[in-house]
Amino acid sequence: MTSKTESGSAAGQVSRAVEGFTKDFRAFRDDVNARLQQQEERLTMFDRKSLAPARPALASSAEGDAPHQKAFDTYLRSGDDAALRGIELEGKAMATTGDGGYLVDPQTAETISGQLRSGASIRRIAKVVHVEATSYDVIIDQSDMGAGWGTEAGPQAETGTPVMDRISIPLHELSAMPKASQRLLDDSAFDLEGWLAERIADKFARAEAAAFVTGDGDDKPRGFLDHAALPQVSWSWDSLGYVTTGADGAFAASAPGDALIDLVYALGAQYRAGASFVMNSRTAGEIRKIKDADGRFLWSDGLAAGEPARLLGYPVLVAEDMPDIGSGSFAVAFGDFAKGYTVAERPDLRVLRDPFSAKPHVLFYATKRVGGDVSDFAAIKLLKFGTS
Repeated sequence: MTSKTESGSAAGQVSRAVEGFTKDFRAFRDDVNARLQQQEERLTMFDRKSLAPARPALASSAEGDAPHQKAFDTYLRSGDDAALRGIELEGKAMATTGDGGYLVDPQTAETISGQLRSGASIRRIAKVVHVEATSYDVIIDQSDMGAGWGTEAGPQAETGTPVMDRISIPLHELSAMPKASQRLLDDSAFDLEGWLAERIADKFARAEAAAFVTGDGDDKPRGFLDHAALPQVSWSWDSLGYVTTGADGAFAASAPGDALIDLVYALGAQYRAGASFVMNSRTAGEIRKIKDADGRFLWSDGLAAGEPARLLGYPVLVAEDMPDIGSGSFAVAFGDFAKGYTVAERPDLRVLRDPFSAKPHVLFYATKRVGGDVSDFAAIKLLKFGTS
């Protein structure tokens, strides 16, 4: 009898222990599920918002291509824009240009922008800003605010105020019109978007490069060489200062490198740290032959692939639109172009398909808006190949 009672008591204890363990396990499981649910809710409300912009601009479809990229390719090949009109691009419908064209898809636009940045253009060393307006204003402080010493009890003298100047850079329409045959467009193996990006980038780059140097500002950016130039000793705002080589249309026969040194130190110290030389290939070919008094070349090639050559320790941008060495020419510029020249542009690129104007070819009328002008006249100096 005692044995049965003890046995029942032991069984009851085991049963209560199992029941307690089960209850604790369920509580633990419910707590874990609740925590996971809270974490999922936080991910939904916060993390997904922060992660969304980091996703690639072109999300891949099952076939490996973004839907809007495929729709854009269809429009370019056949003119069928039905898919484009209904598709969303980064949260909004793919906008038209008003004359039947469409915004270029982000991947193609970025390819074009990348090629423009990598070209031998002032764009590489200038300040580039993206704007949504039709112009971009730069506010320049031409002089420092006044300052003075004073005593604790003595009167404080009035100090001067800075002189502010506003420079407005209007945006102009830059266009390119590559063409392809319909037979070529019908070939599915033909990389249409790559071909279009290459053609547009090439034409845009050449037009921009010329305008940023010599453009007159009439329906195009204004180049820095279009502004008046004055001798550095009498330089004033709204003009670029220059020094001379001492020989008409050439470097001086004796100590030719001295003119380059004069050019470097004509630029203010606050600009020299970010300064670059700008010249074309023919001028570079002449300058790289110049040696100092000890027989060392002033020119040195880049030590690594892609690194620019250096002249007197400063990088050199070879821009073919700079003038050749000649009588009175400004064949060399030196300055901090990131402060001295501003390129303003709208980030969107538009294209209109025209199958009618050049049959049997199809024209692609691509446009973008860009402007450029000198934004700090003290940041750029010129070398004049002359005596005065």
